[in-house]
Amino acid sequence: MSSVQLTGAGVAAVAFTNKSLASPPATLRVCSSRRLGRSLVVKAATVVAPKYTSLKPLGDRVLVKLGASEEKTAGGILLPSTAQTKPQGGEVVAVGAGRTIGDKKIEVGIQTGAEVVYSKYAGTEVEFNDSKHLILKEDDIIGILETDDVKDMKPLNDRVLIKVAEAEDTTPGGLILTETTKEKPSIGTVVAVGPGSLDEDGKRQPLSVPAGSTVLYSKYAGSEFKGADSTGYIVLRASDVMAVLS
Repeated sequence: MSSVQLTGAGVAAVAFTNKSLASPPATLRVCSSRRLGRSLVVKAATVVAPKYTSLKPLGDRVLVKLGASEEKTAGGILLPSTAQTKPQGGEVVAVGAGRTIGDKKIEVGIQTGAEVVYSKYAGTEVEFNDSKHLILKEDDIIGILETDDVKDMKPLNDRVLIKVAEAEDTTPGGLILTETTKEKPSIGTVVAVGPGSLDEDGKRQPLSVPAGSTVLYSKYAGSEFKGADSTGYIVLRASDVMAVLS
């Protein structure tokens, strides 16, 4: 499960390192990793000539321009490039024509210009016009950021946004717990729900978990976030919600 810190400067993953890549100007570089032998990792790249000035995603794919990596810790310490956090969000700059389910044409439901958060390991990273981008499926986008605060995130498809319950500060015997020893909660309150997934006829199936419900969810599912006030949130699929508590 990934953990993400949202700030006014953008979206950044807090437990993921970023390898800096050098690339010629005005080129498109598709990056992938190939492991040779025991320890040598070679970055394979496909470079497109500068005459190509546009990149149009196909099908239900979207092109996201990545946010900047965090260069400092919360305490102001400068981070080397190998320790900088990899962005997990950015701006949608192009969308595909959509896909066909049965006889129904389904357009991509995300507009260009939207600020989005996506699954941590999704998509293919590219460098285009001297900026880092990601090409990924629409379903890999977790939600749309309507403000700089995660509490206002609009989850997509069959995902739900949950405000995580606070962990206990003491044991039943009265011992004070540190942050590292606190039991991670898997209970929270549903803040917002997506419109539901598409069935085989291309129709939306509404989610059965309403906003405001207190739920028990799978401990190792979803992506964790911190709000502007350091409140914990998690976005996960509705299928990872195991029970409603009352």
